[in-house]
Amino acid sequence: MALPTSTSTTTAITQQYQYQQQQQQQPQQKIGSNITATNTTVPATTVQKQIAGLQFSWVHFLAGGTGGMAGALVTSPLDVVKTRLQSSLYKSAPGSTAQRGLASVLGHIKDTCLILGHIYTKEGPRALYKGLGPNLVGVIPARAINFATYGNGKKLFTELNHGKETTMVHLSSAATAGVVTATMTNPIWLIKTRMQLQQEGVRQYRNSLDCIVQILRMEGIRGLYKGLSASYLGVAEGTIQWVIYEQLKTTLAEHRRQRREILNVAGTPGSASTMATYKVGGKEMEEWVHYLGAAGVAKFVASAITYPHEVLRTRLRQVPMKGEAPKYTGLKQTFQLVLKEEGVAALYGGLTAHMMRVVPNAAIMFFCYEAILHHFG
Repeated sequence: MALPTSTSTTTAITQQYQYQQQQQQQPQQKIGSNITATNTTVPATTVQKQIAGLQFSWVHFLAGGTGGMAGALVTSPLDVVKTRLQSSLYKSAPGSTAQRGLASVLGHIKDTCLILGHIYTKEGPRALYKGLGPNLVGVIPARAINFATYGNGKKLFTELNHGKETTMVHLSSAATAGVVTATMTNPIWLIKTRMQLQQEGVRQYRNSLDCIVQILRMEGIRGLYKGLSASYLGVAEGTIQWVIYEQLKTTLAEHRRQRREILNVAGTPGSASTMATYKVGGKEMEEWVHYLGAAGVAKFVASAITYPHEVLRTRLRQVPMKGEAPKYTGLKQTFQLVLKEEGVAALYGGLTAHMMRVVPNAAIMFFCYEAILHHFG
């Protein structure tokens, strides 16, 4: 009987010893596993974040470029009218709104339509799309850069603001995006403006490439950056537009949320409007309509406040008269000269055509932007 007892005791002692050894090794294994996990997980997490950030950048880049292209294609004829009305080279153009001082909005719209008809009749339908090539070449990268810089800037500024997305975050992001975009794309807009201001039979440039060559030859590299100072003034417009758009989006989203809560409490969710119940791409139709409305209103307000800089920029970019020195040499000089020779009304030349173009343009552009973000989100 002693043998079994001894064997049992030995077995028990052995098991207890093994258990103690396992208990002693467990913390070491945990530490080791943590170290291993930390060594492998941190780089993996960092890489994942970098990849996610890269995808984030390119989605905004793609969305902005696509939206800009769609808007430009639809509203190109109005862009031609707007540019001509802003220029001093077309004072005698029929329906030159700023020169005749028309106050009626309907009169402005009528004049814009008359100018469209005049261009179509006298210069042909292709004239309505003058500058579209360089315009698209400018719009696509400009909007892509602007939306990508804004989207990623907003993410960065939000993180710096302890995760709070405030109006100041929107303002800082928009201002940064505006400066970056204006600096990088000014030469393209200069060429577009020069091409649009050519009259049939008085063509100075054969095409966009010839325009670049002649500018470099006659005006130097600095010639490609004429109007940049006015473009920097335009940063205010983009900033105002983004801030208003974000605020309207937030307000409208809160309105939709409150209405849903009221309907749910009342137990009648089906009584909502058709737009609120019908979904497109996983979102309520009403939300898409709100995107359109918010973008249009934001652009209208921003443009109305900052429009004179558009006229000054166009004057600075227009080609000098043949055999004459440039009439407009700087932002301040241009502003003073326009006021002296043409009056305050000239600072709003082409405003109606501008509004008729930029409001639907902004609505289309932001709609496409939000749709692509939603699709890839």
